[in-house]
Amino acid sequence: MNYLFEKESYKIIGAAQEVHKVLGPGFLEKVYQDALKVEFNKKEIPFKREVQFRVEYKDEFLSSTYVADFVCYDKIIVEIKALDDLSSVHSAQVINYLKVTKYKLGLLINFGEKSLKTKRIIN
Repeated sequence: MNYLFEKESYKIIGAAQEVHKVLGPGFLEKVYQDALKVEFNKKEIPFKREVQFRVEYKDEFLSSTYVADFVCYDKIIVEIKALDDLSSVHSAQVINYLKVTKYKLGLLINFGEKSLKTKRIIN
């Protein structure tokens, strides 16, 4: 079975696994963002951090914006959390990012659990 952007998403998830292996759970989300930035650089994963997206409604841009933790390869949204457990609200957040950007793939990554949790979300 082929996955959308398989090679790129495996590389991103591998970087997240390395961060989780070294730091484990328990840190604030910002710490994981900083560490993931280091891993992305080491693994030569192109990324932009804290990318702001404007919401369009009936051909007008609203003042409301979304800020994604990372956009990798100019096509994959990466949203990270540091929580005990993910909920449908977190998946919905990534779905909204995908709607606004028209990107096809979002990765929701949770560093807060004993084992790293990742979720692929397709638009």
